Amino acid sequence: MVDPEIEIAAAGSLVGLGGWRVRHPAKIGSPCANCGAPLAGPYCHACGQLAESFERSIWSLLKEAVENFFDADGRILHTLPRLMFRPASLTKAYLAGHRASQTPPLRLFLVIVVMVFFVGGLTPGAHRPINFYRGDSPGHSTVDLAVSSDPQVRPFIEWLRPRLNYAINHQQEFASAVESWFHRIAIMFLPVATLLLSFLFIFRRRFFIFDHAIFSMHSLSFMGLLFTVGSLMGMAPPLRGLVGLLDFVAPTHLFFHMRGVYGTSVFGTLLRMFVLFILSAIALALLVAAAVFVELNAVGAGS
Repeated sequence: MVDPEIEIAAAGSLVGLGGWRVRHPAKIGSPCANCGAPLAGPYCHACGQLAESFERSIWSLLKEAVENFFDADGRILHTLPRLMFRPASLTKAYLAGHRASQTPPLRLFLVIVVMVFFVGGLTPGAHRPINFYRGDSPGHSTVDLAVSSDPQVRPFIEWLRPRLNYAINHQQEFASAVESWFHRIAIMFLPVATLLLSFLFIFRRRFFIFDHAIFSMHSLSFMGLLFTVGSLMGMAPPLRGLVGLLDFVAPTHLFFHMRGVYGTSVFGTLLRMFVLFILSAIALALLVAAAVFVELNAVGAGS
């Protein structure tokens, strides 16, 4: 028989990681659902499984799924203000090991990526038909590419001609196929940004690839958040005229974020920002071109 006072005290200590109280704690002394050992605290001492009851309503399961996805244990409410107004402090705190109070950077980045594309799909004109080429006969347009005499270029022209004509005559379908790559490009840009920062700070030995990755996650998360805010403002007529002011927010935020984390001078920070912008634009263009190439190759020879 378990002492009632001990049971009440142990039940009150049923708190998950990050201070999130277990909403459906299992009774102290009851067998663990995983291994059967008597429970004496928030976790089973034998197998480590969280001591919670799995008998609950469908509504509670759905609610917890949504809360877990958005990390609704209070950390995201603590993380977002710091991301917006004290980004260097947020990144430095995470790198220093103060992580329990903030949302993990990768989870924050992925949630904001989903939010960006969700809000982007709501903006007016997001599903407007695309016409990137207008021929003389709609639906039956053709583009004649000059056949090169160079034997190394000719096979590429022969490969490109039917696929380009197919894309021209199925513009909406082809544009939708390329657009589906934007989610993957957003994810792939994270390692690209990490590598670019590694190159820009190659002579600062105290920073490692992991540090650059955390900085990239926080910086790209803010850019996604800024894009989301701008999209929402653009849908509200009274705020539409203020969207242009956000163009100054992104570089200002990056300046203070980079200078605060890496400890660079004003000139060094501005120079690295300029190089980062040029290299990022090139990398983004290459990723989009690769997506177009993959989709052109997928359509086949006029299929």
